[in-house]
Amino acid sequence: MVKGKVQYQITLDPGVWIFDDRKIDLTTYFHQKQEVIDELEEYTKAVSKHWEREIIEGAIFPPTLKTERTYEKQRILTGTFGIPFKPFLLNAEVYKDASEVMIVTKDQEILLPISEAYELILGFCKEGKPLKKDGPIHVYYGNGSNVDNPIKNVKQIVIL
Repeated sequence: MVKGKVQYQITLDPGVWIFDDRKIDLTTYFHQKQEVIDELEEYTKAVSKHWEREIIEGAIFPPTLKTERTYEKQRILTGTFGIPFKPFLLNAEVYKDASEVMIVTKDQEILLPISEAYELILGFCKEGKPLKKDGPIHVYYGNGSNVDNPIKNVKQIVIL
């Protein structure tokens, strides 16, 4: 649950994030340089690439597409993934007077400034398996400082 000083309380469902295009690979995310991506530009490039492929190869499914699908399926079945927390905060519409975020776990409550909360990454899958033992999510700081020891056993997130 994300609740507190938000216009809309939301319930996060990590079980469906594997199908979300915003998911990131946690094995490489904190080790590579982060770039700001213009989503419209990326979409335009993808559509252009697809259109060009259809013009050159026709509207059939060449073997490369089948190979790409197989690779993506294998990556999903064995990958370690997370998702940025920022879109969820934007959807919940955090009130302007909110200053902190409290992450409530089984054992403790962790306070963070709201500015840091927008940079959080929510891990939901390790080696293709959901985080059942100490999940349902792991919380990573945006700078990767807790990549080896994420916040586990998260029960709720409260905006203060």
